[in-house]
Amino acid sequence: MNAIDIKLWRELWNMRMQAMAIAMVIIGGVAIFITFFSTYHSLYETRENYYQDNHFADVFASLKRAPISLVKRIEDIPGVDKVETRVVTYVNLDIAGYDDPVSGHIISEPDKKKSLLNQIYLEDGQPLEPNRDNQIIISQEFADAHQLKPGDKLKANINGRNKSLTIAGTGLSPEYIYQIAPGAMFPDYKSYGVMWMARTPLASAYDMTGAFNDISLTVTKGTNLQDVIDELDNLLAPYGGIGAYSRKDQLSNRYLSQELKQLKNMATLFPIIFLGVAAFLLNVVISRLIALEREQIATLKAFGYSNIAVGMHYSKLVLMIVTIGVILGIALGIWMGKGLSGLYMNIFSLPYMHYLLKPEVIASATLVSFGVALMGTLYAVNNAIRLSPAQGMRPEQPMTYRPTLIEKLGIQTHFSQSSRMILRHLERHPVKSFLTTIGISLACGIMMVSGFQKGAINKMLDVQYNMSQHEDLMALYTEPTSTRSLYSVKNIQGVELAEGFRNISANLTFEHRSYRTSVKGVEPNQVLTKLLDSELKPIKVPEQGVIITDYLSQQLHIKVGDTLTIKVLEGNRPILQVPVVGTAKEYLGLNVYMQRHTLNRLLKEGDVISGTYLKVDEKYQKQVYKDLTNMPKVVGVVEQKSAIKSFYQTMNDTILLFSFVSTLLGGSIAFGVVYNSMRIALSERNRELASLRVLGLRRSEIAYILLGEQAIITLFAIPIGFLIGNGFCAYLAMKFDSDLYRIPFVLENNVYATAALVVIVSSLLSALMIWRNLAHLDMVAVLKAKE
Repeated sequence: MNAIDIKLWRELWNMRMQAMAIAMVIIGGVAIFITFFSTYHSLYETRENYYQDNHFADVFASLKRAPISLVKRIEDIPGVDKVETRVVTYVNLDIAGYDDPVSGHIISEPDKKKSLLNQIYLEDGQPLEPNRDNQIIISQEFADAHQLKPGDKLKANINGRNKSLTIAGTGLSPEYIYQIAPGAMFPDYKSYGVMWMARTPLASAYDMTGAFNDISLTVTKGTNLQDVIDELDNLLAPYGGIGAYSRKDQLSNRYLSQELKQLKNMATLFPIIFLGVAAFLLNVVISRLIALEREQIATLKAFGYSNIAVGMHYSKLVLMIVTIGVILGIALGIWMGKGLSGLYMNIFSLPYMHYLLKPEVIASATLVSFGVALMGTLYAVNNAIRLSPAQGMRPEQPMTYRPTLIEKLGIQTHFSQSSRMILRHLERHPVKSFLTTIGISLACGIMMVSGFQKGAINKMLDVQYNMSQHEDLMALYTEPTSTRSLYSVKNIQGVELAEGFRNISANLTFEHRSYRTSVKGVEPNQVLTKLLDSELKPIKVPEQGVIITDYLSQQLHIKVGDTLTIKVLEGNRPILQVPVVGTAKEYLGLNVYMQRHTLNRLLKEGDVISGTYLKVDEKYQKQVYKDLTNMPKVVGVVEQKSAIKSFYQTMNDTILLFSFVSTLLGGSIAFGVVYNSMRIALSERNRELASLRVLGLRRSEIAYILLGEQAIITLFAIPIGFLIGNGFCAYLAMKFDSDLYRIPFVLENNVYATAALVVIVSSLLSALMIWRNLAHLDMVAVLKAKE
């Protein structure tokens, strides 16, 4: 090892604490990059493998009833590969020891062979026995929620008759990786489950022998999906088809696709911040080191070391620090990536998770880290290269001192001598003070992101279920039913209020844009469901025209006064032309609202409803549920509060992990910036502070001069950090917007308080470490001539 390399290792050891502080920031950036991109690739590849292995369909459609003979015509559609018909029904369930509402879907399975499409991944138990009318396979999440296992029994109301069913096994399906009951917005595995039964007994119970009411199909490569969907719709229309849709619009797949999009956004934004701060810190540290080693650089050049050798010396120092950060960052990223991937496996009901860390992700993290670090220190290293031996042998030119602002204003007498020294130093180094302030502000901003997520979700649910929807239960009917059915519902003991609604599936079109969603017919003086304007104030649905969700109006580029085309996907499939009379604020889903009587009239169907919203006395709620499920026209009952509770239980793990990571990494930035700033300030002013000690100032007094400067910078940085944090959160809220949900931009006081607290604590820890260094100032060296 030659002399200059020995010098390199000595310098790295001498500045080990500063190097580790910078490495911590690099570790944060690399770890986030690795975590989110590896999770993204793991989740994406697992989804694709799961879909392929279990033959997930490309196109789906539901209908009322069609003969099996129709399948041949469907198979003849150009591009269609495999076709599978099924019988699917929605049932109410009775679980022993659980009194709250429970419902589920029962899906038919071929009697003597494995299904062609949407195959079950059997987790436990045995496949269904042919023609057994009392065997089912239940979804694994539903089994876990109720602690059910193969051999246990449950009761189901199948076409008006209570039937005891034996659990043959538990499994998962690519079709239900995110299990949501009809009418609900969140999974609730205790209240809703998916089950599979042999086709013959299920079809017999619902008069579907030789018929089907659900169909899935795959297409050959290169086929235009929309052409297949249009042809399929035409064939199913006479049989009550409600519109076919592709895999990308399948509900479970849409939720997972949206999560993948969010992971990509997170993997892009945060590493940029961390690595940018690391580049700033490296630039400051290397610049100061080169300034302190002017004589050493001149001596090296005088002894024959070339400019390139000197430049490489300091570049190696940068690369060694970055290498430490990259290696530890990759290790931490793999650990966090595996944890996050496992969390997503549970959230999305995946049977397995293949953790995948692509070599290009590691290569990108490494190259970007080294590239940003070298670019950040390029100016400082260039100064070392350009420094001539003669110039380096001379002491650095002293700064030009002029009266500062406080002297110009004549208010210097109001400050102590130590305070004036702090203010002068800040004013005479504006660039350094500004960059340090920005670094601390970024740490504060990152901390706000974790708190923002939880507060935004709380706000979203508060608006949707406290301000907009007030029902306790929602009863869904098997088919549109006369409003006279409301009298039976209202007479149930415990029902305080019942409001009917009409719900239809439709394709909405404006100009060349279209979107498939539901059109809801609501009562003009509704109480249990209220529409809200942009200021979250209730608005009434007018007799004519429709009110649409504000985000839907943006997607369709439609405004109040324009005419919306509604292509109804059920019944006689009329095409309606209706004016848009207003927009409503909603954070979940995209919907269209009009008065129920108006919708009934446009559909020419009479005074009918699709379901009922109910306000129920809490002490009678369980009995009301039982009475509703015994009604022949009621196919299912949804309890929103139970779904919300389940959602919070699911999200708590995710939010807790994200908050922990954000706090850890935000704190590392704050510590890295503050500690390096203080350490560099100590190096720069070491002689000055030691001189003050010789002149009689106590350790606490010189600590005030050094640490007081950093305290002022930190206090200025916190409000700037609040502004930066607002920007980060607004950006994330915008990027998270989708047709499934929108994240409101809301920041509560505790978010600001937590962010400020982490920054202050990081500053105090840095100050404590610097306080120890102040005890070792070399006062003897100060008494000697510098030259």
